[in-house]
Order: sequence, then C-alpha cells, then structure tokens
Amino acid sequence: MTTVQALRTFLFYLLLSSSSFFWCILCVFIAPLLPFRARYRLVVQAWCASATWLAKVVVGIRYEVRGLENIPETPCVILAKHQSTWETFFLSAFFEPLSQVVKRELLFVPFFGWAMAMLRPIAIDRSNPKAALKQLAKQGNERIKQGAWVLVFPEGTRIPPGQIGKFSRGGAALAVNAGLPVLPIAHNAGEFWPKQGWAKYPGTIQVVIGPVMHAEGTGPRAIAELNERAFAWVSETQQQISGVAPQPCPPDSASAV
Repeated sequence: MTTVQALRTFLFYLLLSSSSFFWCILCVFIAPLLPFRARYRLVVQAWCASATWLAKVVVGIRYEVRGLENIPETPCVILAKHQSTWETFFLSAFFEPLSQVVKRELLFVPFFGWAMAMLRPIAIDRSNPKAALKQLAKQGNERIKQGAWVLVFPEGTRIPPGQIGKFSRGGAALAVNAGLPVLPIAHNAGEFWPKQGWAKYPGTIQVVIGPVMHAEGTGPRAIAELNERAFAWVSETQQQISGVAPQPCPPDSASAV
C-alpha cells in the first residue's frame, strides 16, 4: 500500500469511527420513538450507506451489482459469501429491513450494541451451536413473518479470497421450514477490504445476486440439497469473479451457524 493510500485509509477509519460514535448516540435517543421500519432506515440503512460511500470516496472502493432482476418481491433468506466487513455494510443498506445473525456479545457494546439491539437482530451464542441453530430457526421465522429479509453468512466467519468455507445448513433449514426460497450472493470484497489488517485497496467490487432457489420437498434431505445447490452456485460464481476456483478453507475456520 502506498503512502497516499495509507493516509486515505487512516482518514477513512477516522471518519467512519467518528460518524459511528455520534450516530449511535443519536439513535439511542431517537430510534425508540420510531416504528421499526423507520428505525431501521435511520439507524442502519442511512449509516451503512454512508459507510460504503466513504469507502468509495476516500479509499476508492467502488462496486458493481449484477443480478438485480433475481431479487424477489417479498423477503426471503439471503445466503451470502463472507470475506470482509464491506458486504455487511452494503447488504444492510441494500435490503430493507434486514435482520442478520450477529454475535450476542456485540449487543453489550455501549451505544453501538444498544442501537443494534433495537433492530431485531438474531443474536446468537456461537459457543453453543445447537442452541444457536434453534434460535436461528425460531427468530428467523419470526423476522420473516414481520416482513424482514434474513441475512445468513453460511460460512460463519470471514473467509479470505481464494478460499470457501463449508456452508452451515442453518440458513437453508430456515428457508425450507418457512416455505421460502434462498437468495445466494457472491462477491470479491475481500480483495479490496481484507479480513486481516487495516489496509484498504482501491478497485471495483463485483457483487453477483443469484437466482432464487427453492427446496425440492421438505425435511433434512431437502435442506441438505438446497444448501449444496447454494454452495455450488456461490463457489462457481466466485471462480467467475476472481478467475480462480476457491479452495476449501481449514475446517476450524468456520462457525457452525
């Protein structure tokens, strides 16, 4: 990373952290007075959109989206590739309202966690995978009935570019049990916003929204088959985006949810 890019990255983090601090304080006092959809637009959509805008303007991380025609009219379960923090910002601003699976510990962070708690996330305990899967099934179904998209990163954690983690069946199970399709999403954000370190690199992120996938039947076999189809599409699309077939990541790098 050049000296100029390092300075731009420092400025980006300074602006992002400052905006998040003041935004969270403001939202803690204003958001409780608003209905959920307006609350989401204020707390999440506006701030996440500003984060992706800062990334574009300050450090030169742009993006292109393909497959907009594949987005269904009604919310469903989103199964997205996870490489960086960028896609969390982008997807939270793009799909509205959206409920995502987060670590329970995040809700205890002063102001940030308090603001997040008002947005109906699915806050799980990753140390207890069985309980987390049950919670995802129960609360995910509730969020969908409330008209929210449910975002699941089936790899469970951020996986570096060129690798792909095993997909947990939690998201597919939620979709099958709710009678809804899954919407797979692939991208290469990790090439410009790496998982490790603080460096940011200019370039254009390719985001590809796949066709909705419906389960063929019900029960464990249908869940496994749907999950495998989503995994195969994401893996193939990652190869098309980056030009390299993603390799399996170490099994201990992914979460069970």
